[in-house]
Amino acid sequence: MPVDEPTAAASSGGHRLRLRYSKLGKIRFTSHRDVVRMWERALRRSGLPVGWSEGFSPRLLVSFGLALPTGAESLAEYLDVAMVNEVPADLVDAKGPAQFGKLGASLTALLPDGLDVQAVVPLQHGAGSLQEEVSSCTWKLEVFGLGAAELSSRVERLLAAPSVPTERVRKGRAVRDDLRPGVLGLSLGAPPDDQRPTAASPRDAVWLDVELATRPRGVRPRELLAGLGPDVRLSRARRVHQWIERDGARWEPLGTRGEVAGADATPAPRRAS
Repeated sequence: MPVDEPTAAASSGGHRLRLRYSKLGKIRFTSHRDVVRMWERALRRSGLPVGWSEGFSPRLLVSFGLALPTGAESLAEYLDVAMVNEVPADLVDAKGPAQFGKLGASLTALLPDGLDVQAVVPLQHGAGSLQEEVSSCTWKLEVFGLGAAELSSRVERLLAAPSVPTERVRKGRAVRDDLRPGVLGLSLGAPPDDQRPTAASPRDAVWLDVELATRPRGVRPRELLAGLGPDVRLSRARRVHQWIERDGARWEPLGTRGEVAGADATPAPRRAS
């Protein structure tokens, strides 16, 4: 998978940009690998001075965050791009959080419908990689198969359980694991504003607000639902936030308006778990 770390450009005096984008609509059925190819094509067409890796088969120096499960939507996807020169002046609006608004708009125009750049900012030297730093994600999950009352009861039992044994396949082998440490928040919630029930929605659809850890081992939405019971089935999934947590504070890798928090991040609010 083309996810080279952009170290070559940084060492040659270049810099990195971090982009936040959404993945909504029918394009949710494309895989992470397909999205990587879409981004590489868009960056090549953009004419931006993106760095290339060395070796027999050079690639654009683009580093992607946590892979989104195929079929899921997201409001919070990220990638880092290594630059060897400054962004062209005609794509820079002004100094400050919105300075790369034109750049974001120009990249959105080169991407398929459903992939939209929300914000672009330069990264400080030494900033860690997305895959190493993100510690948890929050999700909106639409599920069906149980009524709200029974689902609420199962949520309470899972949160109260000291462990939730589960089985997953790893390197072709079934592995027993404990799901419970990776469930950081779980409750019944309301649907997103743009996802109100439609004629196609399951009659017994219920939305869950979920926070799942990404390390030391990540928990996927379908694994969580398996812990609630085989009769709880997934209709729609949307990742709404990714979080970096350190020393009791947490922040997003990049806000929708281009904010990058750090040492001054506020304490991490959590639902009871």
